[in-house]
Amino acid sequence: MPFSSGRPLAVEVCRPGEATVRLPLPAGGAVAVGGVELRVAVADQRVGWSVANPGPAPVSLDAVRLVVDLGTTTGPVRFLQHGHQSWSPCGVGVLGVDRDPSTTPGSIDLVRGIYHADPAVAGPGELRSELVTVLRVGDGHPLVVGFEGAAGHDGTFRLRPAGPAGTPELAAEAFLGGAVVGAGERRDLHGVEWEEGASAPALLDTWAARFGEAGRARVAAPYLVGWCSWYHYFTGITEAAFRDNLSRAVEWPFDVFQLDDGYQPAVGDWLRTNDDFPSDLDAIASAVAAAGRTPGIWLAPFVATLDAAPVLADPAHLARDARHDGPNLAMVNPAWGGSVYGLDTTRPETLAHLEHVARTLADAGFGYLKLDFLYAPTLPGRYADPSRTPAQRLRLGLEAIRRGAGDDTFLLGCGCPLGPAVGPVDGMRIGPDVAPSWLPAADQFIPPGYDAVVPSTRNAWRSALVRSFQHRRLWVNDPDCLMLRTTDTALTRDEARAWALAVGMSGGMALVSDDLALLGADAEALLEEVVELGRTVDDAARLGPAPRCDDVLEHAWPRRLSAAGLTLDADPDHPERLRLGRS
Repeated sequence: MPFSSGRPLAVEVCRPGEATVRLPLPAGGAVAVGGVELRVAVADQRVGWSVANPGPAPVSLDAVRLVVDLGTTTGPVRFLQHGHQSWSPCGVGVLGVDRDPSTTPGSIDLVRGIYHADPAVAGPGELRSELVTVLRVGDGHPLVVGFEGAAGHDGTFRLRPAGPAGTPELAAEAFLGGAVVGAGERRDLHGVEWEEGASAPALLDTWAARFGEAGRARVAAPYLVGWCSWYHYFTGITEAAFRDNLSRAVEWPFDVFQLDDGYQPAVGDWLRTNDDFPSDLDAIASAVAAAGRTPGIWLAPFVATLDAAPVLADPAHLARDARHDGPNLAMVNPAWGGSVYGLDTTRPETLAHLEHVARTLADAGFGYLKLDFLYAPTLPGRYADPSRTPAQRLRLGLEAIRRGAGDDTFLLGCGCPLGPAVGPVDGMRIGPDVAPSWLPAADQFIPPGYDAVVPSTRNAWRSALVRSFQHRRLWVNDPDCLMLRTTDTALTRDEARAWALAVGMSGGMALVSDDLALLGADAEALLEEVVELGRTVDDAARLGPAPRCDDVLEHAWPRRLSAAGLTLDADPDHPERLRLGRS
């Protein structure tokens, strides 16, 4: 098995615009390659390594890799493909059978940049996993291989069908994203560790616990039940509708009451309300607090449209496109008027702006901030400080928000690269958006190759099960909202119940996002069941194992989630066959 059989056999260096350079790793563990020097030390089931620029001029690095040969394999090679950010594809792949979505003809550069650390197309037959993976050859024991940190750079595992020896190989990659390494500078890279055992879920739990402890993960937040406006009103939310739901929430067990996208006058202008909200944010927060709930609010802090007040005041807040002098495109969203651009989180002035926004919202009474579309600073572009890696650019922004919001404010990450966020955030979305339909809507735009990321409850199901092991290890898991309503929805009663119980079994947050006027006694009873189940699982995760996806390596769409002595079985193709009982 890779890594467990000995030291890496080769190293690779990737520099922007140049071919990858590969050399064998000498016995001493030090090698000059591609204009840099790598030092590698293997001991105690881990690899420590560093990269240095011994030359007189700065060099730009995309990635450095450690490569091992799997040798001759018997039986299928199964590989956990753990996605880069909240919405990224997440599941098991089989070498030689499955394909990386980036290799789909017509895949879009921006889409690849959003969903992967490295936006380049994967190699022929190559499978990728970000941050951590599980590998199993034939009927052998699973092997978990994971990075020990991510604040300094992203980490990617690349499983390749055949290396120079003609047999499969695994590469552990430190992705630096074109960061400039100064003359004479040495950078320590995040170590890679591995462990072999009989149970893949148990190994993942152990890795996550170590990773979280090393990254000072915030895992002490209480179990949360809440309401948000998004999945019924979307960007059409009004103050009248928000207050009407607040008045109806008296009998509901909500801790948090959150205003989602639609209140702001422009994307990037987070401290004012639009014409559909006669009251300012201070008054809205006060109304929620007076109702006995924690006020929550949504913002996408790292993106803006060109008409946002902060951008008009200081256009230099925006990162620049590396190919021209225009702002760096982060997404195209018709609901927001079209093109949306990313902020430059390496500028001190932009970090001060982010800190001010978070502090102002916290001072207004918002004790819960949902931070969305957080991938934006990791996109390729031109930034004020070119020495920063994509992971560092994200981390700088998150740390500025944490400074402004204070230690007592709950920060929920969404659309966020996972590894670099461990430490700053309290909760994390662990899958793509749910939807009032099991499968993607017929009119939903699907980027070529990326059908697994588009909003649908079935897509959310897969990632929620696969990433269940991260709960109370890296943060509080947010599988996404329950879908309780029986009108204005394409979900069947069985589909809504299957998803609700999966949320409960994950131990994560239980959020309702329906117009409360549409919900009756059946919806209240289902929420009560989910909350009771969720609290039981959450309590167990605080003291013992996290929730576990028992068949994480068995099915493209997992079916089993176990926690607190309970097991949920449900075929996502037949949610009506759901079973919940004692293990």
